Amino acid sequence: MQRITITLDEELLDLIDRRVGTQGYQGRSEAIRDLLRNGLREAETQPDDMPCVAVVSYLYDHATRELPKRLNQTLHAHHDLTRSTLHVHLDAGHCLEVSVLQGESGPVGELARQLMVERGVEHGHVQIMPSPVSACLAASTQHK
Repeated sequence: MQRITITLDEELLDLIDRRVGTQGYQGRSEAIRDLLRNGLREAETQPDDMPCVAVVSYLYDHATRELPKRLNQTLHAHHDLTRSTLHVHLDAGHCLEVSVLQGESGPVGELARQLMVERGVEHGHVQIMPSPVSACLAASTQHK
């Protein structure tokens, strides 16, 4: 392992120290390595044809004109990629949806972006993970 020196502001260092304490890391270095691994993995571009599964979560204001209808139509238009969606009523005006997608990373990533950029979606997050080719093939034959 190589040793490096970085400069962090106090606020960021406090966040890292809190993470060390709450997550049970042995020290700052271990926490920073873990954060870097996750961040780099997330930023890494995958080939568009890589089999994957994705979890897309998005919080939205259900009073936004026809937003629930648009989200539902988007998922139905991509029924070949959509495995399941969980809908949760959070309060009188907000809903959370969690959709599980499966297919090639290019189309899956594009569908995830489509969902998260709809007007009225306040927060969105996607996590894309590699999927065994056999699981991808099995899923595609179910929808034919």
